[in-house]
Amino acid sequence: MKARYDVFGIGSPLMDLLVEVEDHDLNQLGLAKGCFHSISEEDSQRLLSRIPPEAVTMCAGGSAANTLYGVAMLGGNVVFCGRIGSDSHGEDYQQEMLAGGVNTRLARSPGLTGHAITLVTPDGERTFAVHLGAALDLEEQDILLEELQQSRILHIEGYLFEDHRLKKTSLYAMQFAKEHGVKISIDLGDPGIVRRNKVAITEILDKYGDLVFANEEEAKELVGLDAREALQSIAELVEVAVIKVGRNGSYIRDRNGTYEIPSYEAKVVDTTGAGDLFAAGLLYGRCCECDLKTSGRIGSYLGARVVEGLGARVAHIDRAKIQRLMAEGLSLASSPDN
Repeated sequence: MKARYDVFGIGSPLMDLLVEVEDHDLNQLGLAKGCFHSISEEDSQRLLSRIPPEAVTMCAGGSAANTLYGVAMLGGNVVFCGRIGSDSHGEDYQQEMLAGGVNTRLARSPGLTGHAITLVTPDGERTFAVHLGAALDLEEQDILLEELQQSRILHIEGYLFEDHRLKKTSLYAMQFAKEHGVKISIDLGDPGIVRRNKVAITEILDKYGDLVFANEEEAKELVGLDAREALQSIAELVEVAVIKVGRNGSYIRDRNGTYEIPSYEAKVVDTTGAGDLFAAGLLYGRCCECDLKTSGRIGSYLGARVVEGLGARVAHIDRAKIQRLMAEGLSLASSPDN
């Protein structure tokens, strides 16, 4: 069957509530810097009560959603599947994703739409306090199998592996994708998620993973090795392993070798979404049949652009530059020496 969609993504639709803070503010709030904190609705309300409303910037977010938004921005055809609440945040979320060119398949629950209070310190580091809300209600019946079957890639965020029901739904989708020849991309998401679910994630990668994204900390939690050594170890589980090393770029490994992808210069304001947008560029490149090195460079470019503003949305990209990167990659791929 010819693919109708480039990427079918499953994740937690979260309204990002972005707040710029100082390091001492995190200490006062009792939050460990740079970490993911799962909080209750009551904790969320208590935290927000300590933040002036005018200091909060809202935008649609969530790891997989950010990646799909990036693929759509580049020109890809994508579908995002998740659960939102029956509140104003849910409606705002859906409208923002649609405006960004994302085909949404968002079921509704009676409760609140999930949200992520994202506290950004002056060095651009993010600390997350997340209440998943309606996102926890995602079920197998919410996965539109016909559209999944018509997709080139299924993209899953690792945050789904923390909750039993979300993990079950993810495994259902991955099993279907594997049976129908849809490539499976997994972003590990957070070091804490990996640490608490190491055995399960290793098994999932070995059984289902075709492509995995990790940063240095996530890779070390998974295999206990630094980036270069971890790359080789993780590549034994999947077809393509990607480890992001921040300002130092990224490493990609497949059965043909290892590729070092340089970073692009950027004036860092907020690193929210950097890894998600890197994944978007790489996945888009692969859907356009670019080689891994070129796809990684597209991802690196997109990741650099998103850190220059607040939130996980890119204000402007140089489309001519991306076209040049793709043309160079396709030219190399067709060379008799490759």
